[in-house]
Amino acid sequence: MAWFRKEKKPLKSEDRRDLASDVFEKCEGCGEILYREKLTQNLHVCPKCRHHVRVGPEEYVRIFTDEGSFQAQDEELRSADPLQFTDLKPYEARIRSAEKSGRGEAVKTGVATLDGIPIALAIMDFGFIGGSMGSVVGEKIARIGRRALEEERPLIIVAASGGARMMEGIFSLMQMAKTAAVLARLHEAGIPFFSVLTHPTTGGVTASFAMLGDVNLAEPGALIGFAGPRVIEETIKQELPEGFQRSEFLLKHGIVDRVVDRRELRGTIVRLLRLMFASSPESSE
Repeated sequence: MAWFRKEKKPLKSEDRRDLASDVFEKCEGCGEILYREKLTQNLHVCPKCRHHVRVGPEEYVRIFTDEGSFQAQDEELRSADPLQFTDLKPYEARIRSAEKSGRGEAVKTGVATLDGIPIALAIMDFGFIGGSMGSVVGEKIARIGRRALEEERPLIIVAASGGARMMEGIFSLMQMAKTAAVLARLHEAGIPFFSVLTHPTTGGVTASFAMLGDVNLAEPGALIGFAGPRVIEETIKQELPEGFQRSEFLLKHGIVDRVVDRRELRGTIVRLLRLMFASSPESSE
């Protein structure tokens, strides 16, 4: 009988409700609608498909440090415009625009403790000009590396970058050698360096410090490589294998040591630190 059947009517545009952006967030991986508060509690990992939402430095400070222990370093350093670079938008204007987010540069550095162990920490910020590495980024990483050397603190660098900052030209490329040189000194001194690769880690950052860790860890699904897949395909005129340049592909081919869920990163590095310290010559004396 007709009155027992409810006819489905398509929603009109005026009937649709917008999701409150401060309450809900749509997962880019599976399309699931998630409570933002629950997502934050889950370290911005989708509970349904395990998609890792990109987060800023503050979230990694929360992951890798004991509460209240982080002390920022070199926050006053700011980029200049040595080449007077002008393309679609003057470089200086891009810097000022990026600074409106409340951040001074594409990397945050400092010292802290992790499960009581003194560490040095550098976290790149993709939200600041694509996490590109210019003179200030290279200088801040070099400085925190030297402090790790002087105070014998293990160093953790969380990478998220589009590569070298083209607006600084050769000045940007020089940072690759500068950061690698500091890490070589840490290696000679036997001080551990952990590289954590997040989405995306590309270009000159991948070609320098990001792949020089004593242990290279990667978040699931992160794009990691030098040139992008499209550029490579156009260059070699061949179709790339499925999953090329993703964390899991790199693990299979021996480029990274382990793919680690963001929720397990802290525990993984703590266990590695305890293992390294337990096996050091000093600890056996």
